[in-house]
Amino acid sequence: MVKNFIIVFSISFIISCSTSPTVLDKVLNKNINELQKVLKNKEKHELQILLTQIKRDDSGKAVFKENTFQLDEGRYFYPASTAKLPIAILSLQKLNELRSNGLQISGDTPFFITDKNGEILVKTDSTHFKGILTINHLIKKIFLVSDDNAYNYLFDFLGTDYINKELTQRGLSNTRLYHKFLFGADNTNTWGFTFLNENQKIIYHQPSISALVDLKINNLEGNLKGIGHIKSKNIVFEPMNFERKNRISIRNLEGILKRIIFPEAFTEKELFNLTKADYKFLRHWMSRTTLESNDPNFNDGKHWDSYCKFFIYGDKKGAMIPEIRIFNKVGQAYGTVTDVAYIKDEKNKIEFFLTATILVNENMIYNDDIYEYDEIGIPFLAALGRGVHEEIMKSSF
Repeated sequence: MVKNFIIVFSISFIISCSTSPTVLDKVLNKNINELQKVLKNKEKHELQILLTQIKRDDSGKAVFKENTFQLDEGRYFYPASTAKLPIAILSLQKLNELRSNGLQISGDTPFFITDKNGEILVKTDSTHFKGILTINHLIKKIFLVSDDNAYNYLFDFLGTDYINKELTQRGLSNTRLYHKFLFGADNTNTWGFTFLNENQKIIYHQPSISALVDLKINNLEGNLKGIGHIKSKNIVFEPMNFERKNRISIRNLEGILKRIIFPEAFTEKELFNLTKADYKFLRHWMSRTTLESNDPNFNDGKHWDSYCKFFIYGDKKGAMIPEIRIFNKVGQAYGTVTDVAYIKDEKNKIEFFLTATILVNENMIYNDDIYEYDEIGIPFLAALGRGVHEEIMKSSF
C-alpha cells in the first residue's frame, strides 16, 4: 500500500509540474479588456507571441526560457517595418567589408544617390545637422521614427542578393526581403551610391546593382488575406496576395535582435560581421525614445516618447521611465502590428525578449488604410508588455 501510494504521488507530482502555467499563460488569463477582446478571436487576429525569459547564473551568463502562444513558423504575417532591423545591421556589416578592402569609409561618410542614368536623386538630409546623407544617420532615423526613405536607401545600398544571402548564411532561413517601401519601386535594380571624403572627392562609387537571384515566392499558409483589396483606387473582391511581400518569422525576428544583444549565445557563423563599436551603436539607438535625440531632432510636437515603443507604453504618452529600456523595432502596415523587443528593467533586475504580431482588419479589405491600430492592436501589445513585466517580477525562474 505504501509503495503504491508513493508511485501514484510521484506521477501526480510530475503531471502537476509539467502542466503548471507559464508566465505567458498567466498573462493571457488576466481579466484585462485589451487582452481578452483580442483573445476571443485569436485566430482571426492571427496572433503569435514568443516570450523568452532571461536569468543570469552566478557567472553572469544568460540562461533563456521560452514561452509561446499560437507560434507558427509556417504561417505568413506581413512584417512591415520590422524588416528595417536586419537592413540596418547589414548596412554596418557592408561598411566593415568595404573597410577591410582598404577603403577609408565609415558610417559618417557623406554620400549621394543617383538613378540608372547617373542623375542625382538624393544628396541631402534636412534632419542631419550638416544636411548630409550618412549611413549612421539613416540608421538612427530607422529606430527613432521608422523612416521609410532611410530603409529604401539602405535597402538599395545592399541589394536583394546580398541581403538574402547574408541572412540565410546566418541561419535566418525563414526571412526573405523582396522590396522597398516605395510605390512602383524597382526592386531588381538598385540606385547608385557615391561616397565622398572631406574634400568632396570620390572615395567609393557603387553603380546600380542588378539582382541575379530570382527569389522564390513565399509558399506559406496565410499568403492570401482578406475578402478584397484596393487596387488602382478600386476594390477588387479577391484576397490580397502576399507571396512576394517581405517575410520574417517570429523566431527569426527574435533571433536577429538576440544576435545584437547576446552575440555570445551564437556561433561565429551565425553572427553578423560587426565591430564592438557597431554593437554599441545599434544597442544605443534601438533603445532611445524618439525624444532622446538632438540629431536628428524629432521634438516637433508630432512625435512622443513611445512613438516606436508598443510594448508596455504604446497606448500612453509621457509615461516612459529611464529605468526600463526597450531595445526594439516595430512594424505597422496592412493591418498587422508587430514588435520585437529586448526589455531590461534595471531597477528590478528583470530582462526578457518579447515578440508578437497581431492583425487588426475588421472589414477584411486590404490596402484601404482602414485598420484598428489605435483601438485594438497597440493597446493589446501595450497590455501584453505590462502583463509580462508584472508576472516576471513574481516569477521564480
